[in-house]
Amino acid sequence: MLILAIDTSTNIGTVALYDDKIGMVGEITLNVKQNHSAITMTTIDTLFKLSSVDKKSVDKIAVSTGPGSFTGIRIGVGLAKGLAYALKKPIAGINELDLLAQIYTGDKKVISMLDARKERVFCGVYRKHEDAFVLDGDYMAEDLENILISVEEATVFVGDGAIVYEELIKNRLGEKAIFIKKSLNVSRASLLAELAVIKEDNLFTLEPYYVTKSQAEREKEAK
Repeated sequence: MLILAIDTSTNIGTVALYDDKIGMVGEITLNVKQNHSAITMTTIDTLFKLSSVDKKSVDKIAVSTGPGSFTGIRIGVGLAKGLAYALKKPIAGINELDLLAQIYTGDKKVISMLDARKERVFCGVYRKHEDAFVLDGDYMAEDLENILISVEEATVFVGDGAIVYEELIKNRLGEKAIFIKKSLNVSRASLLAELAVIKEDNLFTLEPYYVTKSQAEREKEAK
């Protein structure tokens, strides 16, 4: 099975072609300084060109459904759904926090977090179950301090929130806070595709996952 994976949930834009028999075929990952809409389709076209793969040979589309950047999530999910519809292929959505948790390969507890600004994070707590990390509880949008208060054991922090607030977390938790290398601490579309091998969603009901409502939605409800 050949999967095209797309992740535009954060500033790190990443697309990949992944074969469930041989592994990664090709991957492009960029720290995007402009809107994902300006370059993602071009990046996908470049990926197909460099990999000498025809779009029609893709068997499934995988996409990160968020949380993360409201605009980035909409762009990624919309593009993935459009490609799945045009190519008549199945689609699978993967939560960005679930994806980031799988970066770590050890056995300790993991907190996957994305920066929501002003010392707030989107996050999930994960524990190892067999060969994968499984969400322990609910996805959260919370003040970082409230998350750290509950940490009582050695815990691995992953995601851009872990990078942004590394010093704050270290000062609060000391040796209980563990971090992986920054070069590894980003979402990877190839890993997204691997998680999507056994997953499939309804093309017409698949929606972005925000955890919290967008500012525009909150302002509309306040009126």
